[in-house]
Amino acid sequence: MTVESTAARKPRRSSGTKRASAKRTPQPQSSDPQLVQLLSPEGERVEHPEYEIDPSPDELRGLYRDMVLTRRFDAEATALQRQGELGLWASLLGQEAAQIGSGRALRDDDYVFPTYREHGVAWCRGVDPTNLLGMFRGVNHGGWDPNSNNFHLYTIVIGSQTLHATGYAMGVAKDGADSAVIAYFGDGASSQGDVAESFTFSAVYNAPVVFFCQNNQWAISEPTEKQTRVPLYQRAQGYGFPGIRVDGNDVLACLAVTRSALERARRGEGPTLVEAFTYRMGAHTTSDDPTKYRADEEREAWEAKDPILRLRRCLEREGHADEAFFAALDEESEALGKRVREVVRAMPDPDPMAIFDHVYADGHTLVDEERAQFAAYQASFADADTTGTASAAEGSK
Repeated sequence: MTVESTAARKPRRSSGTKRASAKRTPQPQSSDPQLVQLLSPEGERVEHPEYEIDPSPDELRGLYRDMVLTRRFDAEATALQRQGELGLWASLLGQEAAQIGSGRALRDDDYVFPTYREHGVAWCRGVDPTNLLGMFRGVNHGGWDPNSNNFHLYTIVIGSQTLHATGYAMGVAKDGADSAVIAYFGDGASSQGDVAESFTFSAVYNAPVVFFCQNNQWAISEPTEKQTRVPLYQRAQGYGFPGIRVDGNDVLACLAVTRSALERARRGEGPTLVEAFTYRMGAHTTSDDPTKYRADEEREAWEAKDPILRLRRCLEREGHADEAFFAALDEESEALGKRVREVVRAMPDPDPMAIFDHVYADGHTLVDEERAQFAAYQASFADADTTGTASAAEGSK
């Protein structure tokens, strides 16, 4: 099976009640003037009056490779969770273009505040994919040093990372740096008060931050029309900064729009809201069953807009990649999947006492007491094992 075919798998139809009966708001089409698009679902280049990009063949192949390997890693992580190796996993299936396009627009000195689904952005920032899995396996609280790649730890609390990003961006401005900050969140998080507060502070303080909303249209089981009565990007107007809607399945458009927003932030012109209009092809997380709340036909319509297939059509149409390139990439993706499996299964269990190590920088008497109590509790199991072994040995005489 090729890596592109993952998105084409159809979910099982559930037996029982009728699904997705809620009325759905019409989806933007390619002809929608408010939707920035540079690459059609058929792989044809599209001109836009405000956004222009002319990537080289090498850059196009690089973007394609990024998306393919990200999808392969994501598929492997999903499989590992199903096998009991991970406690949970949040798939990005279908959102590769939004993440790779925006991720490749960043400079090394820009800073990223992700949610828990930005595996493609992490890839662009040079975070080893296996480091993303430690938290989901329960062996660490993150797995990487945020300052090594300017990529913050994953944030599980919905929407709070936008506040962190805004505060960090305000600090960047006070330091006089010309770098920018980007905060990722979903359509569901846009209903959180933290996001509204972030918009207010960033606008008032002219913070160099880009708010990148991946509107995958389903906040778990709630459709976007249950979140807002206006398109999400228009919310920025009420706070005094621009909002842009981009085709989230178009990696070139996401790259161009995010690059423009970041440059605007670096020039001191304040925040921008980018709404990447995309679709979550899989479940919200591995604990979710999307067949209970949305129709198969909806997913099938979006499969035709698959971001990886779209760029492959472009590469083939323009003669920038041959079968040897695609075959070599398939081999590379399988090697990545194998490495991820091996590394995850070899992850050591954490030291139970480590939870006390970094609570306070200079130590604390209460924490010291709790550490001693927990150590004694752990030791009681060892004593019980020793007693049980001795008793068994005595009884065998």
